[in-house]
Amino acid sequence: MPELSAAETVRATDKTIHDIGSKWMLDPVISERGKELGYANPFAFYFAGRGGVLGDVDGSVVSAALGWFEPRTVRAMWDEGVAVAGAREAARRYARAFTAWGEERLPDDPRLCELAERVAGATEGSGLPLFCGWRAEPLPDSGPGRLLQVLQVLRELRGGLHLVATTAVGLAPVEAILTGDGEGTAKFLGWRGDFPDCAALKPRRAEAEEITDSLAAAVYERALSPSERAEFADLVAKAGAAVLG
Repeated sequence: MPELSAAETVRATDKTIHDIGSKWMLDPVISERGKELGYANPFAFYFAGRGGVLGDVDGSVVSAALGWFEPRTVRAMWDEGVAVAGAREAARRYARAFTAWGEERLPDDPRLCELAERVAGATEGSGLPLFCGWRAEPLPDSGPGRLLQVLQVLRELRGGLHLVATTAVGLAPVEAILTGDGEGTAKFLGWRGDFPDCAALKPRRAEAEEITDSLAAAVYERALSPSERAEFADLVAKAGAAVLG
């Protein structure tokens, strides 16, 4: 039976899990569902929905947990979003929207869901508030919707670990963006004005990526055997092919 190391599993799965999440988050279908649920502004639905698992907190707390967005943008969109129905209800509505999306687009794969839930359950959640918030949310009973929500939990895991890593190497959020994806992504995430030249900080970004991969690999090492890791990677790839093409 094929086997994978924990590090190989990170390289084989984490980007696909991230991209599946980005696919539904950016899909106009989710924005339209948000409007039906009372959120005229899709960004308000996004911030209140994704951050709503943190509960009734100030927007600065959500900004700290998300990490990459310009803080004033987060606060404005959070305040607008939670004004509709509160924080926890926003998270529930957001989950209903994206699990419905998953029901139409993901394969029904109970084995992948089982393995993904084991990865989530094996994670030490210290310093990962958004991941822990989503892990604590009730899941659909079964089916592709449940799988998509579990993959969302794992996406928040990778994002949280990366935020820990970039902070550990001394990168501010905007510096982490500029040393990676660049100014276009920084603007998309709400940052404005003249951007600093962060070329000298790129070695720190590379170090942060290594730390993130190491932290993620430790989770896979605890959660799955080598053969299960190979199976997990294969099933993630199949889910990715179904959603991403």
